[in-house]
Amino acid sequence: MLTLLTGGQSKDCEGHTRREMLQVGALGLGGMTLPGLLATKAHASELGIGVKDKAVVVLFLQGGPTHIETFDPKMTAPSEYRAMFGEVKTNLPGVTFGSHFKRLAGMADKLAVVRSYRHGNGSHASASHHVASGGNATGACMGSLYSRVVGISNPKTGLPLHSIVRPPAIDAKKYKTIGGPADRVTQIGDLPPAFKAFDPSSGGQVIENMKLRVAQNRLGDRKSLLKKLDGIKREIDQTGALDGADRFQQQAVDVILGGVADAFNLSKEDKATVARYDTSEFDIPKWLYKKKNKNLLRQSPVSLGKQMLMARRLVEYGAGFVTVTSAGWDMHGNAFGVDDGMPLLGPAVDKAVSAFIEDLAARGLSEKVLLVVTGEFGRTPKINKKGGRDHWGNLCTLAFSGGGLNMGQVIGESDRTASVPKKDPVSTRQVLATVMHTLFDLGELRLRQDIPRDVYAAIDAGAPIPNLM
Repeated sequence: MLTLLTGGQSKDCEGHTRREMLQVGALGLGGMTLPGLLATKAHASELGIGVKDKAVVVLFLQGGPTHIETFDPKMTAPSEYRAMFGEVKTNLPGVTFGSHFKRLAGMADKLAVVRSYRHGNGSHASASHHVASGGNATGACMGSLYSRVVGISNPKTGLPLHSIVRPPAIDAKKYKTIGGPADRVTQIGDLPPAFKAFDPSSGGQVIENMKLRVAQNRLGDRKSLLKKLDGIKREIDQTGALDGADRFQQQAVDVILGGVADAFNLSKEDKATVARYDTSEFDIPKWLYKKKNKNLLRQSPVSLGKQMLMARRLVEYGAGFVTVTSAGWDMHGNAFGVDDGMPLLGPAVDKAVSAFIEDLAARGLSEKVLLVVTGEFGRTPKINKKGGRDHWGNLCTLAFSGGGLNMGQVIGESDRTASVPKKDPVSTRQVLATVMHTLFDLGELRLRQDIPRDVYAAIDAGAPIPNLM
């Protein structure tokens, strides 16, 4: 339930704040009433030609996941190049994954793996930005492009349409030290700050953002008001309509009392579902971080499963673009190497992603939600002296699931040492186009006058990956 509070809000030079864009409204306090605000948003939504009923979840493996130990084990290469832990057969004839992906191997028919994705950038910050933005000219990440077209909040639920789920979003106290830099994958480029991803990672901030602040002298006792609104809600539930109110007034009450903040509350989930996602077993052993350094603790995958579960909850509540981040994939050997990193991070991804795919299927959401698994770059084909692999932008990890795309295939091929694409190279622009074509009907979107030219040009800048659409 959203809470009504007294007190003011500071304004910028235009009289607006980022928080107000995530809150429900001001209930007629010197401006548009809440029903009026929702009516405006719904009208805009009706004019939102070209927007499909789809959502995208990007699992961004921060640090640069090794393409060899994930989806291209290359066991025919010399030993210093092939996957360190071997391979596992998938349910697709002749296709294997790295050995830590046993669950995903059993559902490879629900995946499309790309073995020829290349962008050539081996620098963490700039490569992360490049991948997250699809290299578009505005510099905005894909989620911000999406938000610029569809709006900041879902007009029915008030939920932010574009969010990032980092470990502290699950439990701010327990996971506050885990995770990589969010700004590398949420940059807005030339877009206004309002289109930055909503980040609930600051503990209870998400609940604060869902609260409605009103002036005490206009509403009186807020407990009394809540009681009255609860009564109105019960009347709506019993009669199916609010006497004398149009659909926007009814929707306004639903938003206030409908439990938007519950989207971020994993305690609402069935215990068996939480257990299916749970990756807490893949914690970093004390001997390992003592041997390396305590910074290794920031790279634990213990929260990844719950992050993916929250991503599923968010798209169910109406989010359109969610980024989930997982740290630890910079496997040089200084912190994690391939030798000690993959046995922890690999199975965590395998469990969390397979649970997500199965969960979507069970809820009838497989065709609606596209999952993209990637990172800023790949790792060097040859294993180094520290049991790791170094930065490599010439081949990168990339896989898709769902979204109505063509699954059960391997796209492209690497050369004999998994160093460069051998055939059918895939670019970042094609990844961007694949995501945008999933979210939008570009032919219809072209008819809209409310989308800035540079934003539309970024969305329509390339062709999707062949055979996927």
